[in-house]
Amino acid sequence: MKAIRFLLPSALGLAFFALPLHVQGRFTVPFDVVVRWLIDNMPSVVAAYCLALIVAGAAASVVVRLRPNTPKFLASFQTTTPVILLRVAGLALAIMYWFGIGPEVLLQKGVGGLIWNKLAFSVAVIVPLGATILVLLVRYGLLEFIGTIMRPIMRPLFRLPGRSALDSLTSWVGSYSVGLYLTRKLMEDGYYNRREAYTIVTCFSTVSIGFVAVVAQTLELLHLFPLIFLTYFISVYLLTTILARTWPITGKSEEYLSLPRREPTDQGDGPGLFKTAWEGAIQQANQAPHLRGMLREGFTDGLMLASTILGSILAVGTAALVLARETTIFTIVGRPLVPVLKLLGLPDSEILAPAALAGVTEMFLPALMTQEAALPARFFIAVLSISQLIFFSAVAPMMIDMFRAVPIRARELLALFLMRTTILIPLIAALTAVLSWMGILVD
Repeated sequence: MKAIRFLLPSALGLAFFALPLHVQGRFTVPFDVVVRWLIDNMPSVVAAYCLALIVAGAAASVVVRLRPNTPKFLASFQTTTPVILLRVAGLALAIMYWFGIGPEVLLQKGVGGLIWNKLAFSVAVIVPLGATILVLLVRYGLLEFIGTIMRPIMRPLFRLPGRSALDSLTSWVGSYSVGLYLTRKLMEDGYYNRREAYTIVTCFSTVSIGFVAVVAQTLELLHLFPLIFLTYFISVYLLTTILARTWPITGKSEEYLSLPRREPTDQGDGPGLFKTAWEGAIQQANQAPHLRGMLREGFTDGLMLASTILGSILAVGTAALVLARETTIFTIVGRPLVPVLKLLGLPDSEILAPAALAGVTEMFLPALMTQEAALPARFFIAVLSISQLIFFSAVAPMMIDMFRAVPIRARELLALFLMRTTILIPLIAALTAVLSWMGILVD
């Protein structure tokens, strides 16, 4: 009976995030189905809800700054003046998008349509819903089980606790938004120190399997999806083994925000490790509070978090997309890359060079910029763009705003983007050359 309290919630949570479904000709998971259904069938409701969250976030931030003695539940809105200005700017943009007024450069489909109808709507729905269901994975034993089983892998390879494997899983099958929420929650509860949280956030906040399929479809590479995803998977974890041992990650403090809940150093092996994992999971599950209260707490946390980050996402994301679409900056800064890409044997290097750097603004943009390129070039940019991870239309401002206690700085994220890109370009180019030689990447 005690095992049921661990197995049932864990199975339900895993099924919601990871159960493969074939819906309308594509593979997905229940989490994605619910999010898409809400956005597609109730766009007006979602838009009003999204605007309400942004209004609440901007107003609460201003109130907390002007009146320090505010109610305790508003403490999460306390931030710096630049972030408050971003939230207010995001509110102004949200009003423009809601009423369809303002400069045409902001209202065009590739800017307002993407940042409001796609990114903002998705984050507003994903974060509270994901935070609610994550309770089933975190509070009822699965975190302890996976943490113990994966400890012999995660600690030596990535200098991380075994439980960080669960954070990575939620990003792969759910969303980087959910992964970021889980990491912050576990950091606040003492499961991660600042350096560990920084590593997880900047290295494991992957785009979901579903988005990889969207990129592949956009570049007419869906028939190569398994190969693209396998290359992406290997690239992310190979990069993490390197970056976890370099600046800026190594410069972060190993202090905890609350009472540390470190994993045991005695790992065990084989059956003994599984037994330890099982017993720890059962114990945690039977100590967990009532499910209804935990679900309510998760949903409330998700709403509060969404209201704090949506304004920043709108402001930074809009600026990044306008910069990428309305200026020649990436063509200019990408010129030195052209001879490098040619030397690596990649076709259409003039197209690839600006696209390779444009991913810092929006992860989907490189795919849109290279749709007419040759097949090997499209394969290269598909893997590169999704493996770069850090983009300033959404995930970067979320990292900065959500992890002010670490802290995560914009200049560090930009440096990490360039470091990832520098390592990835020759790696993916070499693989592309091998696949072309084998006759797989032939138009």
